[in-house]
Amino acid sequence: QVQLVESGGGLVQPGGSLRLSCVVSGNILSVNTMGWYRQAPGKKRELVAAITSSSNANYADFVKGRFTISRDNAKNTVYLQMNSLKPEDTAVYYCNAGVTNLYYIRETYWGQGTQVTVSS
Repeated sequence: QVQLVESGGGLVQPGGSLRLSCVVSGNILSVNTMGWYRQAPGKKRELVAAITSSSNANYADFVKGRFTISRDNAKNTVYLQMNSLKPEDTAVYYCNAGVTNLYYIRETYWGQGTQVTVSS
């Protein structure tokens, strides 16, 4: 069984910073591409950033220059450093990962989400 658990969300003032973490656990052979998505009220879930197993990163245009995605393969963990936060960044942030299990089957998993609120 594979689980993804996010942490690090909370309330921050505009211009502030937060660091999100997502830990993958279970019967894992390898963790492949990992990413962060977000969903604001009344909007569809959208990609924020993604990172491959070799640490090649891609970002949505609305976070370029402000957010940084990284990973620690030894800990099966992905991070999202969020700087210069704006009220429009307010959303539930979800972790996503492609995981290869011990039977060499690759599946995609989602975390439960963590709330990020940017407000003065």
